[in-house]
Amino acid sequence: MPIDGLGQHMSPVEYRTILKYRLMIPLFPVDEVCPVCHKARLDSFGEHAVHCRELPGFKYRHDLVRDVLFDIFRCAGISAKKEVPVNFLTDPLEGRPTLRPTDILVFGWVGGKHACVGLTGVSPLVGLGGSAFTVGQAALKAASGKLTKHEKACLDNQHVFIPFAFDTFGFLAPEAVDLLSRVQSVMHSNVMTPRSMNVVFKRLSFAIQKGVAAQLVARLPTISM
Repeated sequence: MPIDGLGQHMSPVEYRTILKYRLMIPLFPVDEVCPVCHKARLDSFGEHAVHCRELPGFKYRHDLVRDVLFDIFRCAGISAKKEVPVNFLTDPLEGRPTLRPTDILVFGWVGGKHACVGLTGVSPLVGLGGSAFTVGQAALKAASGKLTKHEKACLDNQHVFIPFAFDTFGFLAPEAVDLLSRVQSVMHSNVMTPRSMNVVFKRLSFAIQKGVAAQLVARLPTISM
């Protein structure tokens, strides 16, 4: 829920839109061309909207969740930096041209080693096809893919890699849950009261939904607003 005290703001249009998306109420006229990328056609439930890589939206969602996660580390008193160039994160099939910074680097997080936290968000319906729906399946697959790409490179360079995978309905992969649970424990010990035990998960959940809402609203026909 929007909570001003935690900086969780959402406009009425965003709130209505994300509720419709979560309840799978049709949002878009079928087969209309996406007004942002002008390439693909929209589906009624917003699947194209949450995967469309044209700005605004796709990078905003990723960066919003990353920034909120980084701020949570900061509030808990955990030493971390965001967008850190580590010079070894790459796809092994693509080589050095794809070297990229880690989303968040947490210092001395696992056995004294720095942890590279890599965020990835997917729709829970991606790749579903005709198969049965399984809660969290898409996020689990995304987390596994991240590990395959980056875990070995991190270990070879005396770092650990933590995939932070989530889906657009708010499911978190186990690695993300473990990370947030530990951060929540640190925060509770250092700065929080027992009444605020779930603040970490609530803030992350809201950031995910806020990011998805921005993608959807950017593609709504004017009459829907």
